[in-house]
Amino acid sequence: MGSLLSSIGLDCGQDKDPEEERRLKANDRPFNLSYKYANNAIKTSKYNIFTFLPLNLFEQIQRLANAYFLFLLCLQLIPEISSLSWFTTVVPLLLVLSMTAAKDGSDDFNRHKSDRQVNNRKVNVLIDGELRSEKWRDVQVGDIIKLENNQFVTADLLLLSSSEPLNLVYIETAELDGETNLKVKQALTVTGELGDDIQKLAKFTGEVHCEAPNNRLDRFTGTLSLEGETHSLDNERVLLRGCTLRNTEWCFGLVVFGGPDTKLMQNCGRATFKRTSIDHLMNVLVLGIFGFLAFMCAILAVGNGIWEHQEGSVFSAFLPRLDGVNAAFSGFLTFWSYVIILNTVVPISLYVSVEIIRLGNSFYINWDRKMYYPKNDTPAEARTTTLNEELGQIKYIFSDKTGTLTQNIMTFNKCSINGKSYGELFDFAGQRVEITEKTERVDFSWNKLADPKFHFHDHNLVEAVREGSPEAQVFFRLLALCHTVMAEEKKEGELFYQAQSPDEGALVTAARNFGFVFRSRTPETIVAMEMGSQVTYELLAVLDFNNVRKRMSVIVRSPEGKLTLFCKGADTIIYERLHPFCNKLMEVTTGHLNEYAGEGLRTLVLAYKDLDGAYMEEWRRRHHEASVAMDQREEKLDLLYEEIEKDLLLLGATAVEDKLQDGVPQTIEQLSKADIKIWVLTGDKQETAENIGYSCNMLREEMKEVFVVAANTAEEVKEELQSARRRMCPEGSEEPTISTGRAGLFGVQKRTTVEDDKVDGDYGLVINGHSLAYALEKSLQMELLRTACMCQAVICCRVTPMQKAQVVELVKKYKQAVTLAIGDGANDVSMIKAAHIGVGISGQEGMQAVLSSDFSFAQFRYLQRLLLVHGRWSYLRMCKFLSYFFYKNFTFTFVHFWYGFFCGFSAQTVYDEWFITLYNLAYTALPILGLSLFDQDVNDRWSMQYPQLYSPGQLNQYFSKKAFVRCVAHSCYSSMVLFFIPYAAMYDTVRDDGKDIVDYQSFALLAQTCLLIAVNFQICLDIHYWTAVNQFFVWGSLSVYFAVTFTMYSNGMFLIFTSSFPFIGTARNSLNQPNVWFTIFLTSILCVLPVVAYRFLVLQLWPTINEKVRYKVRQSKAMPAPPPRRIPTRRISTRRSGYAFSHAKGYGDLVTSGRFLLRRPQKNRPALFAQTDSPLSQNQPQLYRTITEEPEEPQSP
Repeated sequence: MGSLLSSIGLDCGQDKDPEEERRLKANDRPFNLSYKYANNAIKTSKYNIFTFLPLNLFEQIQRLANAYFLFLLCLQLIPEISSLSWFTTVVPLLLVLSMTAAKDGSDDFNRHKSDRQVNNRKVNVLIDGELRSEKWRDVQVGDIIKLENNQFVTADLLLLSSSEPLNLVYIETAELDGETNLKVKQALTVTGELGDDIQKLAKFTGEVHCEAPNNRLDRFTGTLSLEGETHSLDNERVLLRGCTLRNTEWCFGLVVFGGPDTKLMQNCGRATFKRTSIDHLMNVLVLGIFGFLAFMCAILAVGNGIWEHQEGSVFSAFLPRLDGVNAAFSGFLTFWSYVIILNTVVPISLYVSVEIIRLGNSFYINWDRKMYYPKNDTPAEARTTTLNEELGQIKYIFSDKTGTLTQNIMTFNKCSINGKSYGELFDFAGQRVEITEKTERVDFSWNKLADPKFHFHDHNLVEAVREGSPEAQVFFRLLALCHTVMAEEKKEGELFYQAQSPDEGALVTAARNFGFVFRSRTPETIVAMEMGSQVTYELLAVLDFNNVRKRMSVIVRSPEGKLTLFCKGADTIIYERLHPFCNKLMEVTTGHLNEYAGEGLRTLVLAYKDLDGAYMEEWRRRHHEASVAMDQREEKLDLLYEEIEKDLLLLGATAVEDKLQDGVPQTIEQLSKADIKIWVLTGDKQETAENIGYSCNMLREEMKEVFVVAANTAEEVKEELQSARRRMCPEGSEEPTISTGRAGLFGVQKRTTVEDDKVDGDYGLVINGHSLAYALEKSLQMELLRTACMCQAVICCRVTPMQKAQVVELVKKYKQAVTLAIGDGANDVSMIKAAHIGVGISGQEGMQAVLSSDFSFAQFRYLQRLLLVHGRWSYLRMCKFLSYFFYKNFTFTFVHFWYGFFCGFSAQTVYDEWFITLYNLAYTALPILGLSLFDQDVNDRWSMQYPQLYSPGQLNQYFSKKAFVRCVAHSCYSSMVLFFIPYAAMYDTVRDDGKDIVDYQSFALLAQTCLLIAVNFQICLDIHYWTAVNQFFVWGSLSVYFAVTFTMYSNGMFLIFTSSFPFIGTARNSLNQPNVWFTIFLTSILCVLPVVAYRFLVLQLWPTINEKVRYKVRQSKAMPAPPPRRIPTRRISTRRSGYAFSHAKGYGDLVTSGRFLLRRPQKNRPALFAQTDSPLSQNQPQLYRTITEEPEEPQSP
């Protein structure tokens, strides 16, 4: 089955009164039905066979353009004002409505199909004391169902019992949150005793009180009342719809939420609909065009009234007026007649063409082999087709660090034990030796359980462990015991670890290789192999990690009865809880942490504490009371954890390496040259992120200064931000330069823009989590924004997912710039949704970021190609399309306007009605689509070589309100040429044989032929990249025009449809005259001559960056060789690195409450890490040189 999430439509759920609390009884359908809970059927479709046509038409008519053309059709049905036949509007309107309806119908049919597939699945339901196979849609709240291995979870279930020891089940949540590692759930002991005994299950009458349906995937609160006792329920007791049962033969569950009430369906609410800046501009322009249309119609209507008053009476003998129609009323009717004639200034085909162009450019992204990652078989994917051109206007990039800039594949690199650092090699002279692939590795053959893929090079550490160093052995004992990793031993000696994060997996694997092997666990014990001897520890408590504690501890009792608390966590957190006895060792360890930070390593500090037995018993009693409390459970536990985690003894620190992805420094350098500002928003500590910033070229040694904001009060944060701003711009004003304006379709929204301050040179800014929290307050937002936007690179550390979104929203609100957010984990989703463009990286942290994104790929380095090639091309093509589209339609319409002054303002059309109908649909549609799908000013290699080509898109230089006005002025000039030159040429003209050709039909044919050839000449000037398709479309469209014209103006068509084809013989009588062809040639030349002259002058006097590069392309026969790669120098920093914990809660509750992973040898489960020969891609990154901006002599192309 495809992803359940992909089958979810927009309407996921039903409108009803909100529940405050849910109450249900097992095996009691009448009781549960009395509450009218939703059954388990889902409905994601919008239409059925009866509602599709009316509902879809109603939705389409709500669009402004469609409603406008329906209004025109109604006007054309009024004989008094109808100046065009009804088919001129009906044909294009039906075509557009039919295409959209076909697309909507196809999408909804697929949703119906998916709904039926899901709703008709079968599951065993306990009804009347026996298991029956029922369809999913017939399952009700309160039913007990049986699931078997590899089955999808039917609804949100309270787990009752399972086939596994201690009633455990293993589930895969990839369909729910994208994470592929297995998770474990456990039933209550009181329900686990039911087993698979059908009689006992049928008599089960437990009553559940729980929270109302909601979308919180990580939380469930409720109680189970059974036989007078109340049992607490939490998220670990619940199986959610969308999960898959794995490695479990069977389990029974009680349906709590069904169908639209399940958490999966509650999460499928409407996503924020993102629109591009081009969309917003088009809406404003279309509204302005309506006003301009009314203005032109008013002029012509007034003209008609004047003409009827002064001249109309002369013709009344030939054209008698209708009763009650005077000059004023005639002008009123003429107004609406001209609304019909001039409607082409708002072409209905515009919106359809835009969607086709966007779809085509999206396919280019999907098909790009240079964005395909062969190692994971992951292509780039445009998950939305409406934002392509926005990729060419990005000004700010907000990026996660771990898994986005780095690989998120952790390796144990170095450590500090009792004041001694391990992991580096030195020669006999005491000089550091660089570690390479050829460096001798430590031989772990003495350890039969060692991981063969683990590599370490410092032999001193192995010797210390094997020689019995007590500090080294306690160090690795802590790593082997203090974790929530789940072990699986498929066969003797072959261990696989399931870890919550790659960091934890790397540390446990390191302990395994150094002789302290975590082998298995039960609810009460941990089994480890210590230097070849098996030791079983009694597990008394797990003090689990969360995002506030930033540490975790375990309390164990050794076989000798010794009680010990082992703790690991972030350095600042552990240091606050150390015994004063450790101050000297802490200073030495801090020095080692500084060295590790200089290399961008992620660190943890390890500590331990021996406990008194009597105190431990009393503490465990209070811990049990707190763990079963219904109110303030987490707060009570935190107090107990704080009490016991103090006066710790320092052991040392670990350093884990998370290598940069291939090509990251080059990508960031290229994007910086494109004047794109990059902000890194990471959960890592300041020191780690800062050093990664240097490694990936975000922060550079040649920067004038890198400011660090690390204050702990709002006043100090304000002072540091102001100080940084003043140093960057000493002459700048204290108050920001703010410009206000109006936004929205009717200008009802107030828009505030903070102007950029001018800065000389490049600066960087690093701000930590505490300072950022103050800076995001309303009183300091503006100061943060001004200072940060003056910097080329910004790094925000220790930020929460919500803060990431707040930073993005701040820039969106006050800078009016296009933003892009890129990340790979669940904690990046809020940032991805907040930005104009969201990009997900399919990495080690599941697929949640990808599922929420607009574009996705496997490696950060593909971002430069997405923006500098696909984004720039899409923006350039869309702008060319809009400019040309408005040009050809305004030119077409203005000819009608001029003709009105020569036809007595009678609303007569200057063209044949069939030409009016086919102009946008057939004669000019394909050439502009060819330009919009295939055009490129330079190819992809030159686009990547010169990132400066990207900057015009950021400044909206290709299409804006000013460009639109220029387009209208150009159309006005062309229309005057296309009307007055043929008018003058045809005035009192005769054929070669002396016969008269000065008639309306001949003039109409000449005018429309001149128009079509002139607009085709114009598109030929606009096309930079000619392909066979472009040639076929341009010449094919002209050929189709002449073929259709000669056919429609033939005797046969006149005889068959006399009233519809009155232009009999016009084509063959006019187009065989030399003066007609000379007129066509002259008008075409006069139309394009000013354009050619203007572009020539601009090219010579004010060449743009695009024209400079295109000139270099013409002069260059081959690409210049890339410069040699710069080898980064080692940075020794005084900054400490921090360990970046996951933003999710750990497995501690599971371990301490008796929920553990007991592996069965015959069952297989995927390993935590997909090991490969090399963590780097085999594709080498491209290196590019920058364009030299030296003055150039004007040169002709």
